[in-house]
Amino acid sequence: MDFLLFLSWACIVFTVGMFSTGLSDLRKMRESKSAENIQFLPFLTTCLNNLGWLFYGILKKDHTIVFVNTIGALLQILYIVMYFYYTKMKRQVTLQTLAAGVTLITGWLYFTTFLTEGEARLNQLGLTCSVVTVSMYLSPLFDLVEIVRSRNVQCLSFPLTVATFFTSTSWVLYGLQLNDYYIMVPNTPGIFTSLIRFYLFWKFAPITQSSPTYKALQISMQSLKEGQNVAGQDALE
Repeated sequence: MDFLLFLSWACIVFTVGMFSTGLSDLRKMRESKSAENIQFLPFLTTCLNNLGWLFYGILKKDHTIVFVNTIGALLQILYIVMYFYYTKMKRQVTLQTLAAGVTLITGWLYFTTFLTEGEARLNQLGLTCSVVTVSMYLSPLFDLVEIVRSRNVQCLSFPLTVATFFTSTSWVLYGLQLNDYYIMVPNTPGIFTSLIRFYLFWKFAPITQSSPTYKALQISMQSLKEGQNVAGQDALE
């Protein structure tokens, strides 16, 4: 199999897998009949990002980018619709969706009307999509700072971190093969932020009872011995 074809399939599998992690939020909404404790803006911004990259893929005639972002946009639209159905803040969600729609239409008119077809349109669209993608990858850094302060990683999703790492890595390699910096550069921060998350999981993840550490086992054995000594002294008395 050609290496570029292998990377294409890797990008498809890992990216669709990353987008599918939102299904867990969808399940929570269906089970609780509520959208509480679930953020709406990530669905909306990811949808806009998918549509931007979809347009880029169409202009570039890259079937991998087109396919991945078509699936991603459809999934995000599903999440948005279900969130609107279950949320109590329908007015706020409606206003945010309308603002995103206006932004999308404005951007589409700019790229299709004011820019001539060819490299100029493709480059500006690629730059715009790259900036949005980088901002999405870097926006959780503020949350990571709070996690370091609180030493609590419960708000992080380990499956999403794994999916983001492999997705970013595959797209960086894919962009490198195509010599497309608009694909390679914006996905690079995803690798570094994922590595930071892996470190935080390793550093601050709670110890489960199913996998006790050597130190915890040593303390338990010491406590058991102390208890046996106390029992022996009571028997002698």
